[in-house]
Amino acid sequence: MRDIKSLTLEELQEQLRAWQQPAYRASQLTDWLYRQRVTSFDAMTNLPRGLREQLAREFTLRSLSLVTVQGSDDATRKFLWRLPDGALIESVLIPANPALYGEAADRQTLCVSTQVGCAYGCKFCASGLDGWKRNLGVEEIVEQVLATERWAAARAAEAPADLPAENPATSDRAVNNLVIMGMGEPLANYDNLLKALAILNAPWGGNIGARKITISTSGLCPQIRRLAEEPAQYRLAISLHGATDAVRDRIMPVNRKYPLRELVAAGEYYQARKGRMITLEYILIAGVNDGSDQVKPLADLARRLHAKINLIPYNRVEGLSWERPTEESQDRFLAALEKAGASATLRREKGHEIDAACGQLRLKHTASEAQPPGSAPKPAPG
Repeated sequence: MRDIKSLTLEELQEQLRAWQQPAYRASQLTDWLYRQRVTSFDAMTNLPRGLREQLAREFTLRSLSLVTVQGSDDATRKFLWRLPDGALIESVLIPANPALYGEAADRQTLCVSTQVGCAYGCKFCASGLDGWKRNLGVEEIVEQVLATERWAAARAAEAPADLPAENPATSDRAVNNLVIMGMGEPLANYDNLLKALAILNAPWGGNIGARKITISTSGLCPQIRRLAEEPAQYRLAISLHGATDAVRDRIMPVNRKYPLRELVAAGEYYQARKGRMITLEYILIAGVNDGSDQVKPLADLARRLHAKINLIPYNRVEGLSWERPTEESQDRFLAALEKAGASATLRREKGHEIDAACGQLRLKHTASEAQPPGSAPKPAPG
């Protein structure tokens, strides 16, 4: 049985026409789903009871169950969700830097997962340590936004009247930017992701502008070229993490299938078709990719792709031996890139004091659930 949040407005309209319902029922239905964010058909009180019963017979309306939420000093929130089949995924709500004069941030970005686990096995990443389980359905991608907004609305309702709500958004949405770089390889779940983003982008759905949605990939070249042909103006981020094949081969197995020459060619194709700046995500790992030998090839790649470089110091993952460079080393690498003519920023990760590395919270919770009462905790895989 399909979940109703996996349907576009056109598909809903077609179904309602087949049931001989008036056309305005479709907008009533999407209002309940994406504005009111209800979790049952019975809550849709302006729909006739017979229609609600018919919807419940034909469709599911599942929601994510919040297992735990971690908070950090900068108001970043990391959510661990349980899916209807019991699988666990993560989302992260990240506030923008505070606005002028000390007001709360007016933008909030949600980092969204697209798979349970990951098959691509980047050596520094927690997401794939427990292997790949399955792709997320359209509705499970969409629901991460809706569930986060329900959580935010509940927090706002609980706040004392004389205090502002935590990180209020400027619209009726708590999430107004998306980065698709949570658990999994987004472009390996291409069809479900693009349909989910169409729903989240649509005025009748999430109403999040396409230019406020960034899709990340570790380097799936055919899908990058396919994305270049999409009409929506989504942004592209390439998880590069190494400016030479030697480094990428060491830490990113995907590079053996799609080496840098192919990845750069796909990036050039995307940039030529879209005319939009690409972001090169580059996690700095001590002694691996933070040396001076990576500066020139990285700067050259950025100029060739008309890309900006986003440097992110590595977040330690329990069970893995990689280390975060010192702040002095981070600053030195950034300065060298800028001297080489590259556009680069250094993002010292928000939420660093929580389980910030993607997939880390899921691994810890899975290990604790598998542990018999009273026994010593198991180490994380590694």
